[in-house]
Amino acid sequence: MFSVLNKQRKFFGLDFHLLDTYSVPKVKDMRLTKRQREILDFLTDFIEREGYSPSMEEIASHFKFASLNAVFKHLVALEARGFLRRDPKRARSIELSMKKGSAGRSLPLLGYVAAGRPIEAVPVPAALTIPDDLLPPRGNHFVLRVKGDSMIEEHIEDGDYVIVESREEAQNGETVVALLDGENVTLKKYYREGPNVRLQPANPQLSPVLVPEARVRIQGVVVAVMRKYR
Repeated sequence: MFSVLNKQRKFFGLDFHLLDTYSVPKVKDMRLTKRQREILDFLTDFIEREGYSPSMEEIASHFKFASLNAVFKHLVALEARGFLRRDPKRARSIELSMKKGSAGRSLPLLGYVAAGRPIEAVPVPAALTIPDDLLPPRGNHFVLRVKGDSMIEEHIEDGDYVIVESREEAQNGETVVALLDGENVTLKKYYREGPNVRLQPANPQLSPVLVPEARVRIQGVVVAVMRKYR
């Protein structure tokens, strides 16, 4: 079956999978912690298998939580981010908000991105339609096509499409589209280290880029990868 967070799905001739590079600094942030992803996967698999949602006790038992309060906090966080709905007055009332067959969303395909090179504009303005359940309901997103193999250990390969959430800030460990020195755009993992920023490739044959923070401008954070299948 398809899990909206870390498994794959075919849609309009493409394979889609989300990257496991999320952190949640605030409740309104649509990204998930590792534990929240695990709980959402558990809920998805349980409901698919049993036809009804698990109880809080079953969730606590599965994850070996010491109290139901921990379960409650995770469910509240998932509900606030729009991944599920629940009725606190009823048992087994969890309903997943992201289901198969959701409508597609058209995103602009802005060009090609490669390590250390400017974004190349596509010859003709284009767009890609992707399923809504691959994206948070809020935020502005665009698509770039990848050239090169600097991120292969993050399962981002030459020819892939990356879905990018347009924003100017990133958390350590996120995969970003970064503008370096106002002219070169690169796809790397982001790490802030004191006054510097380390742009880390996911390829052991390539070296990281360590520069003063003032030389780097974040243009967006990668939230999904799309790959054509043959």
